[in-house]
Amino acid sequence: MRLDKFLKISRIIKRRSIAKEIADQGRITINGRVAKSSTNVVVNDKLVIKFGNKTLTVRVDALLETTKKDDAERMFTILAEDYEKDYRK
Repeated sequence: MRLDKFLKISRIIKRRSIAKEIADQGRITINGRVAKSSTNVVVNDKLVIKFGNKTLTVRVDALLETTKKDDAERMFTILAEDYEKDYRK
C-alpha cells in the first residue's frame, strides 16, 4: 500500500493530499530511510513522521483498504510521540 494512502486510511493524517505533501518534503522515514508518498508500506515497517513541532513514531500492524474510525486504530501502534520544546521566551 502507498504511504500516503496508509496515512489517510489509518487516520494518522486526515487528508491524503497533506500526507503526500509531508512525505514529498522528506519529513517521513520508513525503517530509517527517507520515504516519498509512493513508497510501499508493509506490515512491521517503522514510520517516523515529523509535522509541526511533533515527531510521531509508529509501527504498521495491518493494511486495510477501507476502515471505520474504530478499526483505523488497529492499523498501527504508536511507539513514541515527541514534542519539540520552544525555548524562545
